[in-house]
Amino acid sequence: MNVFKRFSRVFWVANVLELFERWAWYGFFMLFANYLTGSSDTGGLEFTQAQKGLLMGVGTGILYFLPVLTGAIADRYGYKRVLLFAFLVYASAFLLLPLFSSFTAVFLMYLYLAVGAALFKPVISATVSKTTDERSASIGFGIYYMMVNIGAFFGPVVTLLFNEDYRVVFYISAGVILLNLILLLFYKEPGRRERRAPGPLSTTVGEIFRNMFSIVKDTRFLLFLLIVAGFWTMYNQLFFTLPVFISQWVDTRALYDFFSHHLPFISHHYSPAPGVIDAEFVTNFDAFYIILLQVVISTAIMRLKPLKSMISGFLVCSIGMALTLFSQDVLFTLVAMLVFAVGEMAGSPKITEYIGAIAPAEKKALYMGYSFIPVFLGNVFAGLISGSVYQRMSDKVTIVRDYARQQGFSVPDGVSQGEYFDEVARQAGLSGQELTNLLWDTYSPSSIWIVVLTIGLVASASLFIYDRYKGSGNNQGSRR
Repeated sequence: MNVFKRFSRVFWVANVLELFERWAWYGFFMLFANYLTGSSDTGGLEFTQAQKGLLMGVGTGILYFLPVLTGAIADRYGYKRVLLFAFLVYASAFLLLPLFSSFTAVFLMYLYLAVGAALFKPVISATVSKTTDERSASIGFGIYYMMVNIGAFFGPVVTLLFNEDYRVVFYISAGVILLNLILLLFYKEPGRRERRAPGPLSTTVGEIFRNMFSIVKDTRFLLFLLIVAGFWTMYNQLFFTLPVFISQWVDTRALYDFFSHHLPFISHHYSPAPGVIDAEFVTNFDAFYIILLQVVISTAIMRLKPLKSMISGFLVCSIGMALTLFSQDVLFTLVAMLVFAVGEMAGSPKITEYIGAIAPAEKKALYMGYSFIPVFLGNVFAGLISGSVYQRMSDKVTIVRDYARQQGFSVPDGVSQGEYFDEVARQAGLSGQELTNLLWDTYSPSSIWIVVLTIGLVASASLFIYDRYKGSGNNQGSRR
């Protein structure tokens, strides 16, 4: 426990800021995929899976690309100023987003929200990097990642109580972000020396592109970023695809019955229908596992080199994703998520630690900005998989319409997705669950996870090869 005494007050303030920011983000984001594609009679926008994939993939991808720019801006103009501006953009975006329902308007508002998140992201990771050293970095980034997941867990737990009106979900996220304005009073940028007033923004942008050119010349580092993008492509299915997949295909009755007998508050408040648990509540177990186990896993791997830890973590994540292939039973899904979470805890924090270790001290935020490049690529690729690929292979709305055409059923135009499904089930003489089981057996929608598994295995193998190749050359960090 002595290692915890090494962390300064700024370290803990930054981590609490991260906790509330992630609370606000995941409070809406965990529900976002089903909000975009859900039936209008449950408050959804009824976008197609392809539209959802484009919006979440490109929009979230841009969020993770912008830290390349915002990290350099934070280095130049000061972390505290950038945080203040980030929170104001963030809160206003949450208040405005639920006012729009057309694809174009929602897309543009989501991009505006992404600006606020992009301003925030590199500052906190840079603060953690500046307030840790070689002895405390593994535990420090483990704590940081645990704070991310505490926020990621409690955000949806709170907002799911109000998902009958999605506007309230966004308003809660805005309120949580505004709490960070109070915490910002206690934040002081670590290691910042008094410096001359910053020059014009054009000068900063010019420096950014010069730095980008120097990164482009480092082909091995670029290769590392590309490989890690494979991990993030797999990881993002947790938010882009899994909530929709659970909502459409997974039988959650066993979990509903357990909570109904032992914790009726949950079965009452997190159930959209009798015998059903909210898909987002199930997906949220990933964050719950990490809250319980992150410090244990971080302690176990603290002496393991970052690349070795990443290879192991990516491989375990792939196995966890693959387990979702085999059953509609929610208990099987929970086990698969536990396996995935263990791999996530071993691999994901080490990415940030690895890049933070090779970053020059005076450019921590800039280099932490580059750590989001693979996240950017991962979101774009994940959007393609969860969008058009999922729609062709696994989307229940698409499959039930194909089934209705094959059976010659006639369903009135203009009905909601939910009403369409119920009408097809009626004409087929089946209950809703029986029709779902029939479609599962006939169309094999779980095959989407073979695609995700393949991506994870390729990323693991590529990083293994990269580690061996890197070891045969000069030390990468000495060139920075």
